[in-house]
Amino acid sequence: MQKITKEVYLDWYENMMLWRKFEDKLAAVYIQQKVRGFLHLYNGQEAVLAGALHAMDLSKDKMITAYRNHVQPIGMGVDPRRVMAELFGKATGTSQGLGGSMHIFSKEKGFYGGHGIVGGQIPLGAGMAFGDKYNETGAVTLCYFGDGAARQGSLHETFNMAMNWKLPVVFVCENNGYAMGTSVDRTANHSDIWKLGLGYEMPCGPVDGMNPIKVAEAFDEAIQRARRGDGPTFLEMKTYRYRGHSMSDAQHYRTKDEVKEYKKIDPITQVMDVILREEYATEDDIKVIDKRVKDLVAECEKFADESPYPEKSVMYDVVYEQEDYPFLQHKL
Repeated sequence: MQKITKEVYLDWYENMMLWRKFEDKLAAVYIQQKVRGFLHLYNGQEAVLAGALHAMDLSKDKMITAYRNHVQPIGMGVDPRRVMAELFGKATGTSQGLGGSMHIFSKEKGFYGGHGIVGGQIPLGAGMAFGDKYNETGAVTLCYFGDGAARQGSLHETFNMAMNWKLPVVFVCENNGYAMGTSVDRTANHSDIWKLGLGYEMPCGPVDGMNPIKVAEAFDEAIQRARRGDGPTFLEMKTYRYRGHSMSDAQHYRTKDEVKEYKKIDPITQVMDVILREEYATEDDIKVIDKRVKDLVAECEKFADESPYPEKSVMYDVVYEQEDYPFLQHKL
């Protein structure tokens, strides 16, 4: 793993701040109805992404996740303006405005969604890894899911196959404490989700998902294991979301005091504290970064606002590969 230097800390701070403010803006425009449908925000979980990106080889490694998927593609190099345009349903979006909040994609940057079906991405992640093993690309797939999806039967089928075939995949449970509004303790008779890997003799373990250093170290070990051909790893990232499951979540299942306690270990604050303590930057330098982030987010909103909506015909053009599909009947 590359050394965690001053430059890494400064990049982490700026990137995590961008992801946080990008989604704060999404929450604001959602109330204005510029973004419709469901909206699941990542606030609080940024260290999981920051640490992973530090350990990945972005020239070939891939990532797939669930519907809390707006900032991951930005981290992998997708233009944040296009991500926001997708959420606005605009033609300049990553899926031409047809995917929306849950379906951000960029094959070019190795980001494969964004999946609305709970746990649906788990077997897909293994399939991607199978393709890389078959084609000998040397790439590793990071397959994310939540604590609720960890209870899906497809996870067990996928774990079994991934171990049998020694697939180059890292399975990652982002355990933010709640499956929608149901606490982890109420979904099973055990609360250590990482132990699900033990039944398949899969290397597995818990990770402090609020600390990007701990995350990077765990991912580095898992990715190197996969790249050597030694098969998958299952990591449980112990993290927390500061906002509700989605924008429509009243959050009656937890107290404000609980959220307040977790904000004491905010990953952005942890990184900023190190930067200031080690004198990697001054408070004035931090303000410059914050201003740069604020300007970029404003630029993203402006781009999305001014972009056109897609033509209705696009909805048909992207469904069937065969242009003269014989069973398609429609009138525009």
